[in-house]
Amino acid sequence: MIPLFKVHMPHSVTEPLNETILCGFIGEGPKVKTFEEALGSYFENTFTLTLNSCTSAIHLALRLAGVGWGDEVITTAMTCTATNEPILANGAKIVWADIDPKTGNMDPASLKRKITEKTKAVIVVHWGGLPVDLDEINAIAKAADIKVIEDAAHACGAEYKEQRLGRHSDFVCFSFQAIKHITTVDGGALLCKSEEDYQRGKLLRWYGIDREQPRADFRCEADIVEWGYKFHMNDVAATIGLVQLPHLDSILKQRRQLAGFYDTNLCDVPGVRLCHWPQDRLSAFWLYTLFVEKRESFMQALKERGVSTSQVHARNDSHTMFREFRTPLPGVDEFTRDMICIPMGYWVGEAERQQIVEAIRRGW
Repeated sequence: MIPLFKVHMPHSVTEPLNETILCGFIGEGPKVKTFEEALGSYFENTFTLTLNSCTSAIHLALRLAGVGWGDEVITTAMTCTATNEPILANGAKIVWADIDPKTGNMDPASLKRKITEKTKAVIVVHWGGLPVDLDEINAIAKAADIKVIEDAAHACGAEYKEQRLGRHSDFVCFSFQAIKHITTVDGGALLCKSEEDYQRGKLLRWYGIDREQPRADFRCEADIVEWGYKFHMNDVAATIGLVQLPHLDSILKQRRQLAGFYDTNLCDVPGVRLCHWPQDRLSAFWLYTLFVEKRESFMQALKERGVSTSQVHARNDSHTMFREFRTPLPGVDEFTRDMICIPMGYWVGEAERQQIVEAIRRGW
């Protein structure tokens, strides 16, 4: 069976990981600092904080954006629940914006209609790795004086108008979870636009304590001004990240080449429609999404032919925990009716991609 996801873990991780584990310090230390510097260089944003997950990054971004009890956050239902559960954890209310059914990304016009005097922030998700219309989203947010948080869990290395994601918006959140482009086993990063948010976030990720302030008693000497979290990354995770990061560009190249192969070989298959890829942006292709007629039959046929498929994320407004925020979302309805994802990644070689295309072209 060709899997939908597979962990990328270079064998070269063994030696540096062994050194870190046995060095006597495995908390947040020099490896974290080095990894943050490497990420800051890659994304051209020095205001980079590593964290223990992308979920933590979103939670912290909401806090830094001033989101609290009774505030409203506009977001998308087409994502992992990890995008939206931090909104509830911060005491805020969810307002669903609709999506473009051709891409799965937030519709700027819907966002504009949903803004009220209670709106504090908007969270956008780059579905499958394809950037949203960041210029339009940020222009709308600026006019309304609200913060933009990018959930870029799908989109590490994606580009918008020839610039990598990481400094377009107030906050950008990346995931290094097990099956993402690169992994630290579990982990994430928060990239801030302002130094003020960066410095505050640096404190809040570890109980509000300034780890860099010299003092006689590391834990007990300094006053804590503002309460924080246990969101930091450790040196073990950072060591893995430092081995992974140099592979990111080749991983992206492989995925984009595979997406081009799918585009060419599936565009004329009866019962199949492709996603729309706007020319001013470059997807990271964490997912390759198709629209197919008779989806259940399609999934069963491909399973029998050795190919895994999945919708990956259920629309969030279908979950009981979000029931009070339900509202008509015709774009989400259209997108989710026929949407399916097929294998995308380094493990899909020449033989595998031919098998996948032939399995689809045989019909269902």
